[in-house]
Amino acid sequence: MATLFLYFPVFLSLYIITRHFLDKIKNLPPAPFPSLPIIGHLYLLKKPIYRTLSKISSKHGPVILLQLGSRRQLVVSSPSIAEECFTKNDVVFANRPRLLVAKHLAYNNTSLAWAPYGDHWRNLRKIVSIEVLSAYRLQMLSSIRLEEVKAMICGLFRKQNQLLDMKTVFFELTLNIMMQMIAGKRYYGENVSDAEEAKRFRGIHAETFLLSGQTIIGDYIPWIKSKKMEKRLIECHIKRDSFMQYLIEEQRGKILETDCCVEKKKNLIQALLSLQQNEPEYYTDDIIKGLMLVNSNLVIAAHSFALIEEEILVLIAKPLIQVLMSSLISPHEPAKPSRIPLLHSV
Repeated sequence: MATLFLYFPVFLSLYIITRHFLDKIKNLPPAPFPSLPIIGHLYLLKKPIYRTLSKISSKHGPVILLQLGSRRQLVVSSPSIAEECFTKNDVVFANRPRLLVAKHLAYNNTSLAWAPYGDHWRNLRKIVSIEVLSAYRLQMLSSIRLEEVKAMICGLFRKQNQLLDMKTVFFELTLNIMMQMIAGKRYYGENVSDAEEAKRFRGIHAETFLLSGQTIIGDYIPWIKSKKMEKRLIECHIKRDSFMQYLIEEQRGKILETDCCVEKKKNLIQALLSLQQNEPEYYTDDIIKGLMLVNSNLVIAAHSFALIEEEILVLIAKPLIQVLMSSLISPHEPAKPSRIPLLHSV
Protein backbone atom coordinates (compact mmCIF):
# COMPACT_ATOMS: atom_id res chain seq x y z
CA MET A 1 0.00 0.00 0.00
CA ALA A 2 2.86 2.36 0.85
CA THR A 3 4.42 1.66 -2.56
CA LEU A 4 1.10 2.48 -4.29
CA PHE A 5 0.92 5.86 -2.59
CA LEU A 6 4.55 6.48 -3.53
CA TYR A 7 3.93 5.85 -7.24
CA PHE A 8 0.58 7.64 -7.43
CA PRO A 9 2.05 11.16 -7.81
CA VAL A 10 4.35 9.84 -10.56
CA PHE A 11 1.47 8.30 -12.52
CA LEU A 12 -0.62 11.45 -12.03
CA SER A 13 2.17 13.66 -13.34
CA LEU A 14 2.72 11.38 -16.35
CA TYR A 15 -1.02 11.45 -17.14
CA ILE A 16 -1.21 15.25 -17.00
CA ILE A 17 1.91 15.79 -19.12
CA THR A 18 0.88 13.15 -21.69
CA ARG A 19 -2.63 14.64 -21.97
CA HIS A 20 -1.15 18.11 -22.43
CA PHE A 21 1.13 17.08 -25.30
CA LEU A 22 -1.57 14.96 -26.98
CA ASP A 23 -3.82 18.03 -27.10
CA LYS A 24 -1.01 19.96 -28.75
CA ILE A 25 -0.54 17.24 -31.37
CA LYS A 26 -4.28 17.37 -32.16
CA ASN A 27 -3.90 21.12 -32.83
CA LEU A 28 -6.55 22.01 -30.26
CA PRO A 29 -6.89 25.56 -28.87
CA PRO A 30 -4.64 26.40 -25.91
CA ALA A 31 -5.80 25.26 -22.48
CA PRO A 32 -4.71 26.14 -18.93
CA PHE A 33 -2.20 23.73 -17.45
CA PRO A 34 -2.78 21.38 -15.75
CA SER A 35 -6.04 19.60 -16.64
CA LEU A 36 -6.58 17.21 -13.73
CA PRO A 37 -7.98 13.67 -14.10
CA ILE A 38 -11.78 13.41 -13.75
CA ILE A 39 -12.41 17.10 -12.90
CA GLY A 40 -10.31 18.69 -15.66
CA HIS A 41 -10.35 22.49 -15.24
CA LEU A 42 -13.32 22.63 -12.85
CA TYR A 43 -10.95 23.65 -10.06
CA LEU A 44 -10.27 26.95 -11.88
CA LEU A 45 -13.88 28.17 -11.95
CA LYS A 46 -14.78 30.71 -9.29
CA LYS A 47 -17.61 33.22 -9.05
CA PRO A 48 -18.26 35.50 -10.81
CA ILE A 49 -17.61 33.14 -13.73
CA TYR A 50 -17.31 35.87 -16.38
CA ARG A 51 -14.42 37.50 -14.51
CA THR A 52 -12.67 34.17 -14.04
CA LEU A 53 -12.99 33.41 -17.76
CA SER A 54 -11.76 36.92 -18.59
CA LYS A 55 -8.60 36.36 -16.51
CA ILE A 56 -7.97 32.98 -18.14
CA SER A 57 -8.49 34.47 -21.62
CA SER A 58 -6.14 37.38 -20.97
CA LYS A 59 -3.44 34.86 -20.07
CA HIS A 60 -4.01 32.18 -22.73
CA GLY A 61 -5.50 34.08 -25.67
CA PRO A 62 -8.87 34.88 -27.28
CA VAL A 63 -9.75 31.20 -27.87
CA ILE A 64 -9.21 28.61 -25.14
CA LEU A 65 -10.45 25.08 -24.53
CA LEU A 66 -11.55 24.05 -21.05
CA GLN A 67 -12.08 20.47 -19.95
CA LEU A 68 -14.96 20.57 -17.46
CA GLY A 69 -15.17 17.02 -16.19
CA SER A 70 -16.37 14.93 -19.13
CA ARG A 71 -17.35 18.00 -21.17
CA ARG A 72 -15.24 20.30 -23.30
CA GLN A 73 -16.03 23.99 -23.46
CA LEU A 74 -14.68 26.49 -25.97
CA VAL A 75 -14.30 30.01 -24.57
CA VAL A 76 -14.13 32.83 -27.15
CA SER A 77 -13.38 36.39 -25.99
CA SER A 78 -12.66 38.00 -29.38
CA PRO A 79 -15.66 39.74 -31.06
CA SER A 80 -14.39 38.94 -34.56
CA ILE A 81 -13.87 35.25 -33.77
CA ALA A 82 -17.25 35.07 -32.01
CA GLU A 83 -18.86 36.56 -35.13
CA GLU A 84 -17.19 33.89 -37.25
CA CYS A 85 -18.49 31.18 -34.89
CA PHE A 86 -22.07 32.39 -35.27
CA THR A 87 -22.00 33.12 -39.02
CA LYS A 88 -19.67 30.81 -40.94
CA ASN A 89 -19.81 28.02 -38.35
CA ASP A 90 -23.24 28.60 -36.80
CA VAL A 91 -24.46 25.05 -37.50
CA VAL A 92 -21.41 23.58 -35.73
CA PHE A 93 -22.22 25.54 -32.57
CA ALA A 94 -26.02 25.23 -32.79
CA ASN A 95 -26.45 22.18 -30.54
CA ARG A 96 -26.78 22.47 -26.76
CA PRO A 97 -25.54 20.12 -24.06
CA ARG A 98 -28.15 17.94 -22.38
CA LEU A 99 -28.04 19.22 -18.82
CA LEU A 100 -30.28 18.35 -15.87
CA VAL A 101 -31.63 21.91 -15.67
CA ALA A 102 -32.66 21.82 -19.35
CA LYS A 103 -34.33 18.44 -18.90
CA HIS A 104 -36.65 19.65 -16.13
CA LEU A 105 -36.94 23.42 -16.67
CA ALA A 106 -36.86 23.54 -20.50
CA TYR A 107 -39.44 20.83 -21.25
CA ASN A 108 -36.89 18.10 -21.92
CA ASN A 109 -34.66 20.28 -24.12
CA THR A 110 -37.50 21.42 -26.40
CA SER A 111 -37.40 25.19 -25.72
CA LEU A 112 -35.48 27.43 -28.12
CA ALA A 113 -32.55 27.94 -25.76
CA TRP A 114 -31.96 24.20 -25.34
CA ALA A 115 -33.43 22.43 -28.37
CA PRO A 116 -30.97 20.53 -30.62
CA TYR A 117 -30.38 21.92 -34.10
CA GLY A 118 -33.02 20.69 -36.55
CA ASP A 119 -36.47 21.41 -37.96
CA HIS A 120 -38.03 22.02 -34.54
CA TRP A 121 -35.32 24.51 -33.54
CA ARG A 122 -35.49 26.34 -36.88
CA ASN A 123 -39.26 26.67 -36.58
CA LEU A 124 -39.00 28.01 -33.03
CA ARG A 125 -36.39 30.55 -34.12
CA LYS A 126 -38.65 31.69 -36.95
CA ILE A 127 -41.58 32.16 -34.56
CA VAL A 128 -39.44 34.12 -32.10
CA SER A 129 -38.06 36.33 -34.89
CA ILE A 130 -41.59 37.21 -36.02
CA GLU A 131 -43.64 37.20 -32.80
CA VAL A 132 -41.10 38.25 -30.17
CA LEU A 133 -38.04 40.05 -31.53
CA SER A 134 -39.21 41.60 -34.80
CA ALA A 135 -38.87 45.39 -35.15
CA TYR A 136 -42.64 45.60 -35.68
CA ARG A 137 -43.43 43.71 -32.47
CA LEU A 138 -40.93 45.70 -30.38
CA GLN A 139 -42.22 49.00 -31.77
CA MET A 140 -45.81 47.92 -31.15
CA LEU A 141 -45.00 47.23 -27.49
CA SER A 142 -42.74 50.26 -26.99
CA SER A 143 -45.47 51.98 -24.95
CA ILE A 144 -45.08 49.26 -22.31
CA ARG A 145 -41.39 50.04 -21.91
CA LEU A 146 -42.03 53.79 -21.69
CA GLU A 147 -44.78 53.34 -19.08
CA GLU A 148 -42.61 51.10 -16.90
CA VAL A 149 -39.62 53.46 -17.12
CA LYS A 150 -41.86 56.39 -16.13
CA ALA A 151 -43.21 54.37 -13.19
CA MET A 152 -39.65 53.58 -12.10
CA ILE A 153 -38.57 57.25 -12.29
CA CYS A 154 -41.64 58.38 -10.32
CA GLY A 155 -40.81 55.77 -7.68
CA LEU A 156 -37.22 57.05 -7.46
CA PHE A 157 -38.44 60.65 -6.96
CA ARG A 158 -40.68 59.53 -4.10
CA LYS A 159 -37.65 57.90 -2.44
CA GLN A 160 -35.12 60.63 -3.25
CA ASN A 161 -33.95 60.96 0.36
CA GLN A 162 -33.49 57.22 0.85
CA LEU A 163 -30.69 54.80 0.06
CA LEU A 164 -31.62 52.65 -2.93
CA ASP A 165 -30.33 49.35 -4.26
CA MET A 166 -30.33 50.11 -7.99
CA LYS A 167 -29.85 46.45 -8.85
CA THR A 168 -33.24 45.72 -7.27
CA VAL A 169 -34.81 48.71 -9.04
CA PHE A 170 -33.57 47.55 -12.46
CA PHE A 171 -34.50 43.97 -11.63
CA GLU A 172 -38.12 44.94 -10.97
CA LEU A 173 -38.20 47.19 -14.05
CA THR A 174 -36.96 44.40 -16.32
CA LEU A 175 -39.34 41.81 -14.89
CA ASN A 176 -42.35 44.11 -15.20
CA ILE A 177 -41.55 44.92 -18.84
CA MET A 178 -41.12 41.24 -19.67
CA MET A 179 -44.35 40.13 -18.01
CA GLN A 180 -46.32 43.03 -19.50
CA MET A 181 -45.19 41.89 -22.94
CA ILE A 182 -45.96 38.23 -22.18
CA ALA A 183 -49.24 38.43 -20.26
CA GLY A 184 -50.12 42.10 -19.81
CA LYS A 185 -49.36 41.97 -16.06
CA ARG A 186 -46.94 43.54 -13.62
CA TYR A 187 -45.81 41.76 -10.47
CA TYR A 188 -43.42 44.25 -8.81
CA GLY A 189 -43.76 47.71 -7.29
CA GLU A 190 -47.05 49.61 -7.09
CA ASN A 191 -50.29 49.07 -9.02
CA VAL A 192 -50.09 45.27 -8.80
CA SER A 193 -53.56 44.01 -9.71
CA ASP A 194 -53.42 40.72 -7.76
CA ALA A 195 -51.10 40.71 -4.75
CA GLU A 196 -51.44 36.97 -4.14
CA GLU A 197 -50.67 36.10 -7.76
CA ALA A 198 -47.70 38.48 -7.73
CA LYS A 199 -46.36 36.83 -4.57
CA ARG A 200 -46.70 33.41 -6.20
CA PHE A 201 -44.85 34.59 -9.30
CA ARG A 202 -42.02 36.16 -7.31
CA GLY A 203 -41.53 32.96 -5.34
CA ILE A 204 -41.40 30.81 -8.49
CA HIS A 205 -39.01 33.21 -10.19
CA ALA A 206 -36.67 33.36 -7.19
CA GLU A 207 -36.54 29.55 -6.97
CA THR A 208 -36.00 29.16 -10.74
CA PHE A 209 -33.24 31.77 -10.73
CA LEU A 210 -31.54 30.05 -7.79
CA LEU A 211 -31.70 26.55 -9.30
CA SER A 212 -30.67 27.69 -12.79
CA GLY A 213 -27.49 29.18 -11.39
CA GLN A 214 -26.46 26.04 -9.51
CA THR A 215 -23.54 23.97 -10.75
CA ILE A 216 -24.76 20.37 -10.86
CA ILE A 217 -21.71 18.15 -10.60
CA GLY A 218 -23.54 15.24 -12.26
CA ASP A 219 -23.67 17.25 -15.51
CA TYR A 220 -19.88 17.11 -15.68
CA ILE A 221 -19.08 13.88 -13.88
CA PRO A 222 -21.93 11.56 -15.00
CA TRP A 223 -21.39 8.77 -12.49
CA ILE A 224 -22.06 11.17 -9.61
CA LYS A 225 -25.85 11.34 -9.29
CA SER A 226 -27.58 14.52 -8.09
CA LYS A 227 -30.86 13.07 -6.81
CA LYS A 228 -31.51 15.82 -4.26
CA MET A 229 -31.01 18.56 -6.86
CA GLU A 230 -33.12 16.68 -9.42
CA LYS A 231 -35.98 16.45 -6.91
CA ARG A 232 -35.84 20.22 -6.37
CA LEU A 233 -35.85 20.82 -10.14
CA ILE A 234 -38.89 18.57 -10.61
CA GLU A 235 -40.80 20.36 -7.83
CA CYS A 236 -39.88 23.76 -9.28
CA HIS A 237 -40.97 22.64 -12.76
CA ILE A 238 -44.38 21.51 -11.46
CA LYS A 239 -45.01 24.87 -9.75
CA ARG A 240 -43.80 26.92 -12.70
CA ASP A 241 -45.66 24.83 -15.27
CA SER A 242 -48.88 25.18 -13.28
CA PHE A 243 -48.46 28.96 -13.13
CA MET A 244 -47.78 29.31 -16.86
CA GLN A 245 -50.76 27.08 -17.64
CA TYR A 246 -52.88 29.40 -15.50
CA LEU A 247 -51.69 32.41 -17.55
CA ILE A 248 -52.45 30.59 -20.81
CA GLU A 249 -55.96 29.63 -19.69
CA GLU A 250 -56.63 33.17 -18.50
CA GLN A 251 -55.61 34.66 -21.87
CA ARG A 252 -57.56 31.96 -23.71
CA GLY A 253 -60.65 32.96 -21.75
CA LYS A 254 -60.16 36.63 -22.62
CA ILE A 255 -59.95 35.78 -26.32
CA LEU A 256 -63.26 33.91 -26.12
CA GLU A 257 -65.06 36.52 -24.00
CA THR A 258 -64.07 39.78 -25.67
CA ASP A 259 -62.54 41.20 -28.80
CA CYS A 260 -59.41 42.15 -26.87
CA CYS A 261 -57.05 40.61 -29.34
CA VAL A 262 -56.88 43.36 -31.92
CA GLU A 263 -53.40 43.02 -33.42
CA LYS A 264 -51.99 46.10 -31.70
CA LYS A 265 -53.22 44.94 -28.29
CA LYS A 266 -51.99 41.35 -28.43
CA ASN A 267 -49.54 40.21 -25.81
CA LEU A 268 -47.22 37.29 -26.51
CA ILE A 269 -49.53 34.58 -25.14
CA GLN A 270 -52.46 35.87 -27.20
CA ALA A 271 -50.33 35.93 -30.36
CA LEU A 272 -49.22 32.33 -29.75
CA LEU A 273 -52.78 31.20 -29.02
CA SER A 274 -53.78 32.64 -32.40
CA LEU A 275 -51.13 30.44 -34.01
CA GLN A 276 -52.44 27.50 -31.99
CA GLN A 277 -55.90 27.91 -33.52
CA ASN A 278 -54.39 27.42 -37.00
CA GLU A 279 -51.97 24.58 -36.11
CA PRO A 280 -53.11 22.95 -32.85
CA GLU A 281 -51.02 19.80 -33.42
CA TYR A 282 -47.74 21.73 -33.37
CA TYR A 283 -48.51 24.69 -31.11
CA THR A 284 -49.33 22.69 -28.01
CA ASP A 285 -49.49 24.40 -24.64
CA ASP A 286 -46.02 23.04 -23.82
CA ILE A 287 -44.59 24.64 -26.97
CA ILE A 288 -46.23 27.94 -26.00
CA LYS A 289 -44.73 27.70 -22.51
CA GLY A 290 -41.30 27.08 -24.01
CA LEU A 291 -41.71 30.17 -26.22
CA MET A 292 -42.82 32.19 -23.20
CA LEU A 293 -39.50 31.31 -21.59
CA VAL A 294 -37.57 32.84 -24.50
CA ASN A 295 -38.86 36.31 -23.68
CA SER A 296 -39.51 35.86 -20.00
CA ASN A 297 -37.65 36.67 -16.87
CA LEU A 298 -37.08 32.98 -16.26
CA VAL A 299 -34.42 32.89 -18.97
CA ILE A 300 -32.82 36.19 -19.93
CA ALA A 301 -34.02 38.96 -17.64
CA ALA A 302 -32.19 37.47 -14.69
CA HIS A 303 -28.99 38.94 -16.14
CA SER A 304 -30.29 42.15 -17.77
CA PHE A 305 -30.60 44.23 -14.60
CA ALA A 306 -26.97 43.56 -13.62
CA LEU A 307 -25.81 44.76 -17.05
CA ILE A 308 -27.91 47.93 -16.77
CA GLU A 309 -26.36 48.66 -13.38
CA GLU A 310 -22.84 48.26 -14.77
CA GLU A 311 -23.67 50.53 -17.73
CA ILE A 312 -24.98 53.23 -15.37
CA LEU A 313 -21.74 53.01 -13.36
CA VAL A 314 -19.74 53.50 -16.57
CA LEU A 315 -21.83 56.59 -17.42
CA ILE A 316 -21.29 58.04 -13.94
CA ALA A 317 -17.53 57.62 -14.37
CA LYS A 318 -17.56 59.55 -17.69
CA PRO A 319 -18.26 63.28 -17.06
CA LEU A 320 -18.16 64.08 -20.79
CA ILE A 321 -21.04 61.67 -21.44
CA GLN A 322 -23.05 63.34 -18.67
CA VAL A 323 -22.50 66.76 -20.28
CA LEU A 324 -23.59 65.36 -23.66
CA MET A 325 -26.74 63.79 -22.16
CA SER A 326 -27.61 67.09 -20.45
CA SER A 327 -27.42 68.88 -23.80
CA LEU A 328 -29.80 66.34 -25.39
CA ILE A 329 -32.41 66.28 -22.60
CA SER A 330 -34.53 69.35 -21.92
CA PRO A 331 -35.86 69.88 -18.38
CA HIS A 332 -39.03 71.41 -19.85
CA GLU A 333 -40.23 68.54 -22.05
CA PRO A 334 -40.20 64.71 -22.02
CA ALA A 335 -37.08 63.15 -23.53
CA LYS A 336 -37.61 61.35 -26.83
CA PRO A 337 -35.47 58.23 -27.43
CA SER A 338 -34.96 59.29 -31.06
CA ARG A 339 -33.08 62.38 -29.82
CA ILE A 340 -30.69 60.31 -27.70
CA PRO A 341 -28.55 58.12 -29.99
CA LEU A 342 -26.48 56.92 -27.02
CA LEU A 343 -29.59 55.23 -25.63
CA HIS A 344 -29.46 52.63 -28.40
CA SER A 345 -26.01 51.55 -27.17
CA VAL A 346 -27.22 50.86 -23.64
